[in-house]
Amino acid sequence: MTNKTAKGKKGAIVGIIKGTKSSVVSSVLMQIPAKKRMKVTEVTLDMANTMDWIVGSCFPNSTKVTDRFHVQKLVTEALQEVRIKERWKAIDEENLIIEESKKQKRRYKPYLYSNGDTKK
Repeated sequence: MTNKTAKGKKGAIVGIIKGTKSSVVSSVLMQIPAKKRMKVTEVTLDMANTMDWIVGSCFPNSTKVTDRFHVQKLVTEALQEVRIKERWKAIDEENLIIEESKKQKRRYKPYLYSNGDTKK
């Protein structure tokens, strides 16, 4: 846990809690007086359901914000999945065109984009 207003300087680390079990972490956080916990307005967390539950029960007045690292990771993985599907589709298309070219006894020459790349 960190204090955002400390901006990484002295007093930034408020506490470190060992573990990820919601019961363990929330029991430690519940030791903070309710008045102080109610002052928390924003909590940055990862995408784990346990952290969502912990924040909801311990800091009910806060807004939950998913940390940038996990969002970027999710988007990058989704983009990579799309790229792989599209590449296989382009390879399959090219293989069909190559096959047709062989049947017609002509040389296959792939289309080159302005940057020198082919579709695949």
